[in-house]
Amino acid sequence: MKRFELFAASALALVIAMPAAAQVAPPPPTTVPPDAATTATTDTPTDDAGNKVGGFQADDDIIVTAAKREQTLQDIPISVSVTGVDTIEKAQIVDLINLQSVVPSLRVTQFQSAGQTNFTIRGFGNGNGNIGIESSVGVFIDGVYRSRSASAIADLPDVQRIEVLRGPQSTLFGKNVSAGAISIVTKLPEFDWHVRAEATAGNYGLMQANASITGPLSETVAFRVYGNVNQRDGYFRNIVSGGEVNGRDRFSIRGDLLFQPSSDFSLRVIADLNHIDEICCGASTLFNGPATVLIGAPRAGVLGVGATIGNPARLFDRELVYNTAPNNVLTGKGISAQADLSLGFAKLTSITSYRTQSNRTTLDVDFTGADISNQTTNDRIKTFTQEFRLASDNAGPFNWLLGGFYADEKIDTGRNILFGRDSRAFVDALTVGRGANGLPNGAPPVGTLETLQSLVNPNVRPGATYFQQGQGIFDNYKLDDRSFSIFGQFDFKITDRLTFTGGGAYLNDRKKAQSNVVLTDRFALLNLRNVPELGFLPLSIIAPGAPGTIPVNLFAGLNAVQFFYADTANHAPVNFPNANESGILKDDKFTYAGRLAYDLDSRLNVYASYSTGWKAGAYNLSSDSRPPNNGVGRTADPENVTVYELGAKARFNGGFLNLAVFQQSIKGFQSNAFTGTGFALVNAGKQSVKGFELDAQYRPVRPLLLTGAVTYLDPKYDSFTRATCVSFDPVCQVPAGSPAGTLAPQFRDLSGRRPAGISKWTGSVSATYTQEFGDGYSAFVRGEYDFASKTRLTDTVPANLNTFSQNTVNASLGVSTPYKLDVQLWVRNLTQDKYLLSAFQTVIQSGSFSGYPNEPRTYGVTLRKAF
Repeated sequence: MKRFELFAASALALVIAMPAAAQVAPPPPTTVPPDAATTATTDTPTDDAGNKVGGFQADDDIIVTAAKREQTLQDIPISVSVTGVDTIEKAQIVDLINLQSVVPSLRVTQFQSAGQTNFTIRGFGNGNGNIGIESSVGVFIDGVYRSRSASAIADLPDVQRIEVLRGPQSTLFGKNVSAGAISIVTKLPEFDWHVRAEATAGNYGLMQANASITGPLSETVAFRVYGNVNQRDGYFRNIVSGGEVNGRDRFSIRGDLLFQPSSDFSLRVIADLNHIDEICCGASTLFNGPATVLIGAPRAGVLGVGATIGNPARLFDRELVYNTAPNNVLTGKGISAQADLSLGFAKLTSITSYRTQSNRTTLDVDFTGADISNQTTNDRIKTFTQEFRLASDNAGPFNWLLGGFYADEKIDTGRNILFGRDSRAFVDALTVGRGANGLPNGAPPVGTLETLQSLVNPNVRPGATYFQQGQGIFDNYKLDDRSFSIFGQFDFKITDRLTFTGGGAYLNDRKKAQSNVVLTDRFALLNLRNVPELGFLPLSIIAPGAPGTIPVNLFAGLNAVQFFYADTANHAPVNFPNANESGILKDDKFTYAGRLAYDLDSRLNVYASYSTGWKAGAYNLSSDSRPPNNGVGRTADPENVTVYELGAKARFNGGFLNLAVFQQSIKGFQSNAFTGTGFALVNAGKQSVKGFELDAQYRPVRPLLLTGAVTYLDPKYDSFTRATCVSFDPVCQVPAGSPAGTLAPQFRDLSGRRPAGISKWTGSVSATYTQEFGDGYSAFVRGEYDFASKTRLTDTVPANLNTFSQNTVNASLGVSTPYKLDVQLWVRNLTQDKYLLSAFQTVIQSGSFSGYPNEPRTYGVTLRKAF
C-alpha cells in the first residue's frame, strides 16, 4: 500500500509540474485535433461530406455530456474518456467489444452466446448469464438506457463519440451505474444533404457495409437514415458437424428525425431495429476430468459413451465438439423522443423511450460430441423509460440541474434443459460401481435402482425411467421492475478558480417476480435418502443370505447426479412466490456526491471528490442451483458503492495528461458464479480496489500523434465468506468417512484474496503518423499496442488452467483523396496473441473445465466514399 500511495503522490505531482516544464521547453505545435481524447485520436476528422474539418484545434474543444450538460473534456473534473469517430474508423472499432482496445479501464467479454456479454469498469461489473441481474455498468445510446447487454452489443450506430464514465454515476444516471457508464452519442440530422457509404472485405469471408444519408425535409425538419450489415464466417470449426462457429450475421437500420422550428425548441425522434442471427459462441477444452474421459471412452457395456471430446492440447486450434450448433437470434427495436425547450433561465429536456428485445438461443451445454443435454432459451423484454431534466443556463457563479427518471420493465424468460439420447449411457458410466454399497461389482446403480423399484412400483420400468431423452427442466420466469429516481446537482464558484459541486439522488426500485418451473427429470424428484420401495424388499436380493430389508438410503450417494434441484418431499420444483419467498423486492437509497475543483492556471486543474453509488437488489432468474448451493437464495441484496478520487488534468503545448487516483469499494457486490449446473447469486460482503488511471496525448511534431492510457488496479475481497464452493478446493470436499449422501460444504471463504478477472496493469498506446501530400491527398499509418498483465480469469476454475496475459498489436494505414474517397487497410491482433477471455466448470462434468479463446488475427480493406 505504501508503494502505491508513493507512486500515486509522485504521479500527481508530476502532472501538476508538467505545465510549468512545458512552458520552458521548445514549443511544438500548440494545437491538437478535435477528436483528441483520453484514448486515441487522429488529426484529420471529416464531416458527412468527406471534407476535412476542424484543423488542429485544442483538446479543450471536445464537448462531453458526462454530467448531463455540455462541458469540455479537460474542464470536467471527473474521470471520463472520449473516443471520437475518427479514432473509431482508424482503429476499426465496430462494436463495444472492440472499444476496450482504446479504453483500458473498460473490459467487455462475450461468453456462451452473443447476448451474454459482460461490461466491467475498474474491475467491477456483473450481469452475464443471468437475465435477472442488471449490469453494474449502464449503457446509454442517445440518453436512452439499455438495461441488458443483449440490447447493446449490436454494431455501433452512426456514432459521433463514445464517453466512458469511470466510477459510480448513480447521482445523475440512476440505479444501475454503480461501476460506471458508457454513453454513445450519435450524429444529428443535418440541414445540408450528405451521403456516406462504407464497404469492408476481410479474411474469414468478412463482408461489411454501411451507409447514411442526411438532409432537409423542410426548413425546420431534417432527417438521417443509417443502415449496416455485417457478415463473416466463423473462426471455430466444429469437428463433429463440420460447421463453423463464432461467425457474424447481423444488420441494423435507424431513422432519425429532427424538428427545429426555432433556436429555443427542438424535437428529435429516433426509431431503430437491429437483428442478429449467428452461430456463437465457441468454448475450447481446458481440462478433461474423469467424467469427460468417460464420455470419450469406447462404448463397451457401461464403461463409456463413445463420443468425441475436446483435446486440451489443442486449446487454441479453435476446434469444437458440439453435437448441437449454438444458434443465437436476437432482435431489438425501439423508439425514442428527446425534446429540448429553452426557458431563458434554464433548459427543459424530456427523453421518452420504449424498447423491446427478444433473444432466442440454443446451446450444447455439455460441450462434447455426445448428445447428453441441450438448452433452449427465450427472453422477451419490454422497457419504457421517461426522463425530465431542468438545467440552468450556466450564467453566474451558481448553476444547477434537477431531474427525474422513471423506468417500467417487464421480462418474460423461458428456458429448457433437456436430456439427449446419450444421457443415460453417460450416467451409467459415471456411476458404475458407486453410490450403493453391496451392489455387484460393475453394476450400474441407476439401472439397479430401477430394477428394484419396479418389483414394487409398476410406474418404474428398468432401463426406461430415469435420464430418458426429452426429460429435463422447463423454466419460466416473469419479472416486473418499476423504478424511479429524483436527482439534482449544483456547481458553485467559490472563487474564480475554486468550484464546489454537490449532488444527490433518491432512488427507488420495486421488483415483482414469479416462477413456473416444471421438472420432468424423474430422477431429480427422488428423495434418495428415503426410497420407500426399497423398504419392502429383502436385502438378500442383492446380498444373498443377508437378513432384513434393503436400506431405504442405499442409493443416497447418487445425489451427485441429481442435476436439477427439487423439493423431494413434495416431488416438485420450488416455485415462488411461496411461504418463504414473497416474490417482491423493495429497495431505496439516497446517493450523493461532493467535489472540489481548483484551476491552478489556465492549463491545469485539480479536483478531489467523494461519491456514492447504488444498484438495486436482484432476482436469480436462472436454473435453480440448489444443491450444491442449497444455502443460496433466489435474491441478492443491493450493491452500495463509495469512491474517493483525486485527479488532475493538464494541458501543455502539443498535448495533455490526465490522472485520476481512486479508492473504490462495493458492499454487497452481486456475485453471479456458474456452478456447473446453474448460477449461484450471492452478495460478497465487501470488495474494494485502489488504483489510478493515466491518459496522455502528445504531438512532438505536426504529423505525429502519440497516445497512451494506463490503468492500475489493486483489488481485494475485504469480506466474502459465502463464495461458491468448487470441486477442486479442499475445503469444499466431503470429509473422508462421511455417511453416504453427505452434502459438500456450500460456501468457501475468499476474504483477503484478490478477485479473479482483474489485471493489475492494463493499457493501450498508439502512434499515428499522417502525411499531407497536397492537392487534397494524404496518408496515415497507425500502430496500437494493448496489454493486460497476467491474471486469473475466474475463481471457479483452478488458477493453473486459467491464468493469462494479453499483448495485442493492431495496425492500420490509409489514403485519402480529393474525390472524398478513402481507402484503409487494417489488421487486428497482428501477432496472433493467444489468451482466454474467461473459463468455467464444464456442465455436469465435475473436474472438467472449458474456456473462451480470444479472436484470432483478422484483417481487411475498407473503402469510404462521401457524396
